[in-house]
Amino acid sequence: MAPTSTSLSAGTPETNASKQAKNLPYIPNPVKEALARNELTYAFTVKLLRSIEAVQIAQTAGYNSILIDLEHAPLTLEQTGQMCLAALARDMCPIVRIPQLERHWISRTLDIGALGILVPHIKTVEEVRRVVSYSRFQPIGERSAVAGLPHLRYKSYPVAEANKACNEATLVIVMIETLEALEIVEEIAQVPGVDQLLIGTNDLTAEMGIPGQYDNPRLTEAYQRVINAAQANGLSVGIGGLASRSDLVAKFARMGARFVMAATDQPLLSAAAAKNAAEMKQLGESLTL
Repeated sequence: MAPTSTSLSAGTPETNASKQAKNLPYIPNPVKEALARNELTYAFTVKLLRSIEAVQIAQTAGYNSILIDLEHAPLTLEQTGQMCLAALARDMCPIVRIPQLERHWISRTLDIGALGILVPHIKTVEEVRRVVSYSRFQPIGERSAVAGLPHLRYKSYPVAEANKACNEATLVIVMIETLEALEIVEEIAQVPGVDQLLIGTNDLTAEMGIPGQYDNPRLTEAYQRVINAAQANGLSVGIGGLASRSDLVAKFARMGARFVMAATDQPLLSAAAAKNAAEMKQLGESLTL
């Protein structure tokens, strides 16, 4: 079964044009839409940059989503919200990796503009159910109702219609990066309301006792197991931690993964700066000959 977007409502879904013609709320999510077509999609990850220029740079470069990393970077919620708003204004998908599974992290992050929520270090099915509960409005979850969401351009809609649009647009991603999660991935994939299983390759290989051994057959087996579980339940699979290994990204994409945590701002800047410094050093040495 090819990965599809999670269906959260009964009946045949209305087209975007039909919704707009009826003045129904519609929130575009280019990542969910691409995944529903079984297309590869990739995010530019922000850890170092602090301003909305990062969003424009990512869009100009060709990314349709930006992943803001609150687990490994000291970004504030205010900075995160500004980048989410900038992404929404450019019809990009802002995804936020929260530092831990807590209701307030999920609700506040979504309320300030995130269209995708990425939850790390999942270990149990119950934790996955909590992720869905905190991320989805009634009747699917228990996310607290809020008026004036940036996703709807702060336009007022009936609560039921606005909540339905948000539920349909929100991308719920749980990370498979612990041995506990890997061992029950088939059960995790069956939890209603989850859209994607994203493999945190670095943490997973560390827990497997093969840290950084990306070519180890055990990692390939883990990817295959996650992909099988996801595809059996209509979910997509994401690749994390392999931006420097395009060969493995290609390998796992051909196996069925369709979302990639691609370039990250800090490694890109470091690599470009090191290359330029080496070129300048070589030039300087040539002038002294």
